[in-house]
Amino acid sequence: MSNAGWWLKLLNLSLLILYPVAWAAPLMRAGLLPLFSLNEISVLTGLQSLWATDIFLALMVTLFALFAPYVKTIGLALVHFGLLKPTMLPVLHALGKLAMADVFLIALYITLSKGIGVGRIEVAWGLYLFTGCILASLLISWRTDHKSSHPDIPPTP
Repeated sequence: MSNAGWWLKLLNLSLLILYPVAWAAPLMRAGLLPLFSLNEISVLTGLQSLWATDIFLALMVTLFALFAPYVKTIGLALVHFGLLKPTMLPVLHALGKLAMADVFLIALYITLSKGIGVGRIEVAWGLYLFTGCILASLLISWRTDHKSSHPDIPPTP
């Protein structure tokens, strides 16, 4: 897979920087009552809180939000530079699905919290960045798989 387009390699490598930014960025702002200020919640602050209250859930979120997308990104980079065989792509696809599950859980949490009506939740820019990183990773994975299974198609510039 050493013939992956340079843009594909660059986009994938940029995720190695963007993921940690997304983890620290505010996913949402939440507060108990509309009159009080809202606390910003990020993946990292949410994990800190979870480790103190629910270790199993903290392990799951750590796997979904941190390890799965990052290991997948590193794996795709290794495939792009010919250091890992394309036969590992199905494993990398599975890691991408785990990462997407995290975005689903965050969206579900926001929906449930808004439905209860006890507090106030506002979506913040970090949720869009994190979701964009996951979707970019899925696109990169799909293009990488497409290029490795159709070597006769010339690479896109």
